[in-house]
Amino acid sequence: MNTKQIIQKSIAYMEQHLEQPLTLADIASYAGFSPHHFHRLFRREIGLNIADYLRRRRLALAAQLLLHTETPIIDISLHCHFESQESFTRAFKKMYGIPPGRYRKIFLLHAQSSIQAKGDDSMNQQTNNPSALKGWFLSGSHPQDYEMGVDRTVVHQGSASGYLRALTPMDPGAFATMMQQFKADKYRGKRMRFSGFVKTDNVAEYCGLWMRIDNHAEDVLQFDNMNDRRITGSTNWNHYAIVLDVPEESATISIGVLLMGAGQVWVDSFRFEEVDLSVPTTHLDVHYELLDEPSNLSFEE
Repeated sequence: MNTKQIIQKSIAYMEQHLEQPLTLADIASYAGFSPHHFHRLFRREIGLNIADYLRRRRLALAAQLLLHTETPIIDISLHCHFESQESFTRAFKKMYGIPPGRYRKIFLLHAQSSIQAKGDDSMNQQTNNPSALKGWFLSGSHPQDYEMGVDRTVVHQGSASGYLRALTPMDPGAFATMMQQFKADKYRGKRMRFSGFVKTDNVAEYCGLWMRIDNHAEDVLQFDNMNDRRITGSTNWNHYAIVLDVPEESATISIGVLLMGAGQVWVDSFRFEEVDLSVPTTHLDVHYELLDEPSNLSFEE
């Protein structure tokens, strides 16, 4: 089991026990490492220590409870393993900018006004609206059969996630991607990691993160779409990453999440960062071996 698989295993364990007491020792033991060594692995891969990760996930859970239940704030704070309502309020305000009571009032008022104006649950999902996903656009073989937007109900951290879902039955091999593209100038000669958290529901064929690096002639220099480690079916939040070298002749970098066939995928907490050369790349070799001469010209073989 490699480092990525170990981290994914530990995250799955934390997701299953998020509403229960958890310690670094518990999680490290489940992963099969000493607390000190596991802490270093987790922080290197995720960018957070265990305590910060759990705090953010539990605050996201608390935000959902504030919006979708009438549970008193003190009960939410204890349920999410804060020592007191005061410590919960401080942590919540630090992450969301406002105290939990005000957060509940503001977003409930927004939900009520949205439902009255549009007759739907538009606070929870904002769909096919360019302003709802700043910087992202929908592409693929059949983008008209898919929808992307912002979801405020299914969230990994903060108050919203992005999602991509299939709308109608489609031909085999049809896919769409929620993506963005930018210049490679700042990243030439560097090893870059595109990572984030993904959750899926009834993905029939597969989904995954992807990253492509092209030159000025639009030739593909580096590429990975997780085809060799596909995400299928229904899965809870977990962490995935793509690592590619950016050659000196690079012109553009494209990143995104793709969904092939039916289903829905949520994404959150993306990061695009430089890593050192000790982090292995995930580049998929798309080159074909050339034969010395033509073969099977009669189509009989």
